[in-house]
Amino acid sequence: MRNRQCIEILIHIAGWVIVFGFPYLMMTRGGFDFSLGDYLMNGCIVPISFLIIFYVNYFLLIPHLLFEGKIKQFLVLNIFFLSIMAWGAHTWQSLIFMSHVPQGPRHAGNPHHPPQWIFLLRDFFSMVLTAGLSIAIKLSIRWREMDEARREAEKSRTEAELKNLRNQLNPHFLLNTLNNIYALIAFDGEKAQMAVQELSKLLRHLLYDNQQPYVSLHKEMDFIRNYIELMRIRLNAQVTLDTQFEIPDDCTLQIAPLIFISLIENAFKHGISPTQPSSIHICFSVEGSKVTCDITNSNFPKNAGDKSGSGIGLEQVKRRLELTYPGHYLWFHGVNEEGTSYNSHLCIDTEPEKQVTATE
Repeated sequence: MRNRQCIEILIHIAGWVIVFGFPYLMMTRGGFDFSLGDYLMNGCIVPISFLIIFYVNYFLLIPHLLFEGKIKQFLVLNIFFLSIMAWGAHTWQSLIFMSHVPQGPRHAGNPHHPPQWIFLLRDFFSMVLTAGLSIAIKLSIRWREMDEARREAEKSRTEAELKNLRNQLNPHFLLNTLNNIYALIAFDGEKAQMAVQELSKLLRHLLYDNQQPYVSLHKEMDFIRNYIELMRIRLNAQVTLDTQFEIPDDCTLQIAPLIFISLIENAFKHGISPTQPSSIHICFSVEGSKVTCDITNSNFPKNAGDKSGSGIGLEQVKRRLELTYPGHYLWFHGVNEEGTSYNSHLCIDTEPEKQVTATE
């Protein structure tokens, strides 16, 4: 902000140096016997008038009248003010030039000499342009400030919505996990105890890392591995669970926390049957700045009476992707033509300068 103000001040100074310097150069090259002292004392009346008009509008009339919606008062005061300034500048300028321009027979009583009102109108029009320039600059600054305020408000709203989504995800995730542990207690108390221990590891991630906008990819993958191991405890022999984590050891990518967990929850929720052979395949890979999650599972949709989940998980994934990675992700998901398996492919480009079209 301070740098911007310094730049604006320098632009003002440079502009007025040009405004004040240009008439002096024109006079000295036009054959007039003007010294620098004469110009500073008498010849810079018009640039001084421009300066006064510009800043009276810039600091007083525009902020207190135009921006307050008092357009009629603003126009009346400006017309009156510009008329006084134009008349004063023209009168002063006429007196100065009369004392310097030779009054030979060629100039005295010249019937072709333009009437004085033309010069007065010229000065008035120049001052109108000066006031218009002041209005244009002030409006552009105001629009820029309003745009910045709008962007800041949008950023705050987005951050608040993301935080709200994360806060919703925690209970949703815990509800599904506790339902799984509850199911374990009924037939295997020892496994249920192991599940509680695994859950405690997951809670550490939820309590601390989930509060940050981004976490290291390795830390997020550790969380997902712990979750998969927790889910593995309750699987029977008919379920085939295959996982692949193709993440380089030196990977330094950052990722939004819990962005993948709902996809994995969905695989365990709809991909396991208590009576039929089932399979879940989960693969994470990294290529450059892109993180890819591929999940394929058997398709066993839950019936309407199943309350093991509220169905908000995938909606949250979609909304978080739109807010966190707008235009930087690809997501394809759905059931295959035979209806036997469900596929989810999510690719996120973690570098904002690279564009990926967002689709479903």
